[in-house]
Amino acid sequence: MTVHQLNELLLICSLVLLVAVAAVRISSRSGLPSLLLYLGIGVAIGQDGIGNVAFDNAELTQVIGYAALVVILAEGGLGTKWKEIKPALPAAVVLSTLGVAVSVGITASAAHYLVGLEWQQALIIGAVVSSTDAAAVFSVLRKVPLPSRVTGILEAESGFNDAPVVILVVAFSTVGESEAWYLLVGEIALELAIGAAVGLAVGFIGSYGLRHVALPASGLYPIAVMAIAVVAYAAGAMAHGSGFLAVYLASMVLGNAKLPHAPANRGFAEGLGWIAQIGMFVLLGLLVTPHELVRDFWPAIVIGLVLTVVARPTEVLVSLLPFRIPWREQALLSWAGLRGAVPIILATIPMVSGIEGSERIFNIVFVLVVVYTLVQGPTLPWLARALELGDQNEAADLGVESAPLERLRGHLLSVAIPEGSKMHGVEVAELRLPAGAAVTLVVREDKSFVPGPATVLRRGDELLVVATDPVRDAAERRLRAVGQGGKLAGWLGTGATAAGAPEPHRGPLRNPFRRTSG
Repeated sequence: MTVHQLNELLLICSLVLLVAVAAVRISSRSGLPSLLLYLGIGVAIGQDGIGNVAFDNAELTQVIGYAALVVILAEGGLGTKWKEIKPALPAAVVLSTLGVAVSVGITASAAHYLVGLEWQQALIIGAVVSSTDAAAVFSVLRKVPLPSRVTGILEAESGFNDAPVVILVVAFSTVGESEAWYLLVGEIALELAIGAAVGLAVGFIGSYGLRHVALPASGLYPIAVMAIAVVAYAAGAMAHGSGFLAVYLASMVLGNAKLPHAPANRGFAEGLGWIAQIGMFVLLGLLVTPHELVRDFWPAIVIGLVLTVVARPTEVLVSLLPFRIPWREQALLSWAGLRGAVPIILATIPMVSGIEGSERIFNIVFVLVVVYTLVQGPTLPWLARALELGDQNEAADLGVESAPLERLRGHLLSVAIPEGSKMHGVEVAELRLPAGAAVTLVVREDKSFVPGPATVLRRGDELLVVATDPVRDAAERRLRAVGQGGKLAGWLGTGATAAGAPEPHRGPLRNPFRRTSG
């Protein structure tokens, strides 16, 4: 490749990226998941499009798709809050294992008996489309606050079900006689166990190292976090376990470990996640040949209809039966089973394996994902409101960033007060921070000032809080408690006390700005 060709390639990639970033704004206004717009860009510049770019390398698409999926799972794990996912974990695990089996059985039967596909092709399609995509779900639900149990189940399910689905698709795509079902179940269980063990181990070791080793520059922390996540995937895969489960669990441990510069870490991962999604979907759009989709349109509609109105509700009903989840939440979970990146990526596996009819499998999955995302995506917020599951009065959590002050043996906490936070209207003295922590600066409307004990905090303020090492965690718990419960948090059994912080001081309010002798 010459320098001139490289410059042209960089220009084209930059223009595509800019168009894709602009598409995010369109998707946020229309309520459509952005994946459809990225796929549209790939189709537009591919075969039968304005660019007429001929691309048919399924193996390269699969490799890039796997790499992108690692980044997407890492970003999802870093943003997963343990306090939300913990109560939903048993239900999500059952939904990601037993639920996947139910979905595969029903969908594959429909593909065989209603569409006329061979059993191998039907089972591959059933496995491929049984994986959900939380990114697609939350892209249309981000403005609709939901009960923590619903969001926890959806998020955990999307992180967990990729692993067994990949194993099933690879097994069904094997040329020749497949393994017995009980051997396949044992293989899935073993790979999940290895992946979980490796992911948790790498996550805990990595978080311990980042908390105790001061890096020379703050910009190195996000890079180190993503490197640890990729190590978890590689180690899990090399140990013959599920690398996808390993990277998700390791990232979840890192995201809940209160690492230095945590918001910056998540922001960096989110940026990489967007780049991974954009590149992956554009490439998938390039791989498809639009004129070949016509003959597979109605088979995809039939299979998708069975998946949406029969398989997914049955999967949710059977899996969540022991947990006694209200029917309204089950209804939303059933409709929120959006398919996105993973099914289209997995549809390249039979193409690489040389399975007969693999091109048709890819086309059916592509049409199914696009059509039913168009149907389900825009209607999800409406359904959540209709089921009265959106709580608009729920207090928003604070954004807290921690930077270590190594030589001073302390921490500088940057606290952002969002809309809906109950810290609005609270005086600085009413925060009742532990001894050793104090609010040193308030930034309000682009102006900064040193607050006094009677300074009233407002939504939109940014606070700088200095805390010594022993009280750093207690100070953050107290700030979050006030953000959720207001100035009386702790007095009425809410907030810091419930979260495990020390009991609040019952005497007169302490002045957190006492002068120290010079």
